[in-house]
Amino acid sequence: MSRKAQTLYIVLCCFFICNAILAEFIGSKIFSLEKTLNIIPINWFLFNNGPLNFDLTAGVLIWPAVFIMTDLINEYFGYRGVRRITIIAAFLIAYSFLVIFISIRVEPANFWEFTVVDNVQLNQNLAFKTIFGQGLWIIFGSIVAFLIGQITDVVVFSKLRKITKKRFIWIRATGSTLISQLIDSFVVLFIAFYLSGKFSLSLVLGIAIMNYAFKVVAAILSTPLIYIGHFLIDRYIGEEAEDLKNKAHNYSK
Repeated sequence: MSRKAQTLYIVLCCFFICNAILAEFIGSKIFSLEKTLNIIPINWFLFNNGPLNFDLTAGVLIWPAVFIMTDLINEYFGYRGVRRITIIAAFLIAYSFLVIFISIRVEPANFWEFTVVDNVQLNQNLAFKTIFGQGLWIIFGSIVAFLIGQITDVVVFSKLRKITKKRFIWIRATGSTLISQLIDSFVVLFIAFYLSGKFSLSLVLGIAIMNYAFKVVAAILSTPLIYIGHFLIDRYIGEEAEDLKNKAHNYSK
């Protein structure tokens, strides 16, 4: 592997890990897509639950970047390239949560714990716990869903690439993402909220469908970025690009 190919792998992996960890931490905020876009709420009723709207975790905002990085790494470095970085990312996510867990439990300094904003006294330590503190079920569900989703994505991508004979990038990129995120969307909510006893199964299914519907639209809209990524990488690597892809997928069968 040339120095350019090594640099490419490092850059893609760093961006992948950065976005994967960021998605976990900003995921504690739930935002309204309808209010953000100033559109009428959809008000769906699913499995006798509702009205359900596109109230989504902020983590989905950068989720397309994760799937784009996954597909680019898979295209140029194969199954083992993605599997390696997925395991590293899962370990670093767990490590990050451990650091946050310890940070929450250390005693705050007296001068820092309280602050005044707009003549209102705020408890900064409570805010820190509220924003960064997440239940163990959510952490566990998130890591399990991430691992299953990524492995599913890379396996489906490789099979579709073999079928399409290197053509139709959008089929293997978008297709693998839609299948992997179908699993991911249900696994994380099932573990975090159903197994923990917080939500009923019907409510979990309803919320999962809403989240997956958003991801379907995001995956389709992000497809052009895959082509742009391929174009830029092919120009950067040059003649080695095809050899790199062929070696990666012969090696990953």
